[in-house]
Amino acid sequence: MNLFEKTPFARKKIAEWSTREEEFVKRTAFSLIACLAWHDKEAPDEDFISFLPVIKSGATDERNFVKKAVNWALRNIGKRNPNLNKIAIKTAKDIQKMDSKSARWVASGAIRELTSEAVQKRLRK
Repeated sequence: MNLFEKTPFARKKIAEWSTREEEFVKRTAFSLIACLAWHDKEAPDEDFISFLPVIKSGATDERNFVKKAVNWALRNIGKRNPNLNKIAIKTAKDIQKMDSKSARWVASGAIRELTSEAVQKRLRK
């Protein structure tokens, strides 16, 4: 992931792979979002905001490896800065309302971490 995120076609592949049926191909899309959110310090907020609909659609996938990667992507976006934190929390609350056990799991984990004192304190610095 650390190498692939540096390629010029990484963002295009996220859109493509996030709709695939193969579990680990789909997981890769969300893992790539998480890695970009963590490592690409120069990317504008809009890049990550554009991934939120992809995350919402992936949140209902019940497969363990996919839902963990969806959660990871949402959490990493929300930990970038205070603006994205607010947007990611709102997205998680929207996901929490979906009629899906997996979506509720993704949302509750993201909300718990993104609203935690540790994350909020780091974002205030």
